[in-house]
Amino acid sequence: MAKKGKRYQEAVKTIDRQKAYDISEAVSLVKQVASAKFDESIDVAVRLGVDTRKNDQQVRGAVVLPNGTGKTQTVLVFAKGEKAKEAEAAGADFVGDQEYIAKINSGWFEFDVIVATPDMMAEVGKLGRVLGPKGLMPNPKTGTVTFDVAKAVQEIKAGKVEYRAQKDGNVHVPIGKVSFDDQKLVENFDVLLDTLIKAKPAAAKGTYIKNVAISSTMGPGVKVSTPAR
Repeated sequence: MAKKGKRYQEAVKTIDRQKAYDISEAVSLVKQVASAKFDESIDVAVRLGVDTRKNDQQVRGAVVLPNGTGKTQTVLVFAKGEKAKEAEAAGADFVGDQEYIAKINSGWFEFDVIVATPDMMAEVGKLGRVLGPKGLMPNPKTGTVTFDVAKAVQEIKAGKVEYRAQKDGNVHVPIGKVSFDDQKLVENFDVLLDTLIKAKPAAAKGTYIKNVAISSTMGPGVKVSTPAR
């Protein structure tokens, strides 16, 4: 493991690594120890008690954070005709079909999220080899495969974030920036946690929310106390 820098080591000293803090206190502490010269993102890491090897214990979806993430997402929409016009009117950065499929196959990735109408998925699906590993493939579970392209684009621009439990059950989601007011970060955290709790698979047994921590981009993690779930 690479050796952490001096700033990181100093930050660690101000945190009780054995303690789980109230979310308000945790947010304040994370902001206090953030020392980078840029506006660091604040991320949440949640360890879920699920076995993602089983199809009935998958946790994946999307949620619109009430205060956004502080980052404007660049949106590419695959649509034709009237749906393409609706996407453009809603603020999509790129809208089209075959020309963008060709560009992506040539190595173009100047976007953060893809939205596609269902009738375009036969063609977009052919990009799975390049989009899949990057986590960019549109998916009905996250609302990015839909005929309501206007709503999808507007929600993404407003701060919609995707969540997905990885092989180890961990979910990582950004909830804002260090420059955000504490209360806005707490509100985003609460909405995210509530969404994950509601997404609990019926087949998941035992403790569902096992561990929660927040951190800034360059800072150490701070454990967050949550009710037993």
